[in-house]
Amino acid sequence: MNTPKLIIITGPTAVGKSTLLLELFKENRGPVLSADSRQVYKEMSIGTAKPSDDEIKALDLQLVNHWSIEEPYHAGLYEKQAMDIITPAFAQGQVPVLSGGTGLYLKAVAEGLDVIPSVLPETIAKLNQQATEDYPALVHELETKDSIYFNQIESQNTHRVVRALSVIRETGQPFSSYLNKKAPRNFETLYIVLDRPREELYQRINLRVHQMIELGLEEEVRGLWAHRHLKALQSVGYQELFKHMEGVYSLDEAVSEIQKNSRRYAKRQMTWFRNQIDGQHFHPDEIDKVKETITQFTENGSNN
Repeated sequence: MNTPKLIIITGPTAVGKSTLLLELFKENRGPVLSADSRQVYKEMSIGTAKPSDDEIKALDLQLVNHWSIEEPYHAGLYEKQAMDIITPAFAQGQVPVLSGGTGLYLKAVAEGLDVIPSVLPETIAKLNQQATEDYPALVHELETKDSIYFNQIESQNTHRVVRALSVIRETGQPFSSYLNKKAPRNFETLYIVLDRPREELYQRINLRVHQMIELGLEEEVRGLWAHRHLKALQSVGYQELFKHMEGVYSLDEAVSEIQKNSRRYAKRQMTWFRNQIDGQHFHPDEIDKVKETITQFTENGSNN
């Protein structure tokens, strides 16, 4: 029996993933799934550069536009929803396609996630309070109780320190004991990473922001004002325009901030793709080379 295969198309924001996806997979015989942590939300479209309704329909794109900003969403939930689609596709001999720029979501599907015990909200709240009062004491506690995990992280990362200690205090076990125990994946994965020269990418980002404004991003954000405290809206494109509406920025300043923060995000994405995944890199215009690589992978089971 042939090993099931998964194709992942990724790259930084504005690199041209959607265009390539339409070129390659509009008539795909397997499911096409979005892997974008903001495009899942129904209420956020312009600011997330969500594909148009026609593009979503043409690709039969899934896991996009299906969740409310008022409901929590995270990588573990995404993994379950994606695997609920991918697993039956494998059983039918199909090759699913995953496309997006949220690295954690991509790895959640391709490699699985560590199963970390849930903890009481009160435990997190207590630790967060302690962090404001005597953070060095928490750092020392983590170093003492779990030196393995302590040596893997930056001690200034309050979120990670608090998260680890919450599990340690409730379970009595080192946080590190729950890591690297993912369920094995029984499929092969091909990563196609789209790249552009940095200046070319940055120009596309700057242009995209202006296009978002022309499409009505300010009106979209204004309609979400009452929900501005929600985690989903702590996003580039939304936070800057909320500040504009609060009088912190003029509209031109907000646009400039969106461009700057989008470029920074793209830079972080590029670093992540370079360090975290073993992919084959292509300029988005190299469609024939991408097609050839995909054909070799699906026919021969090799991504080298």
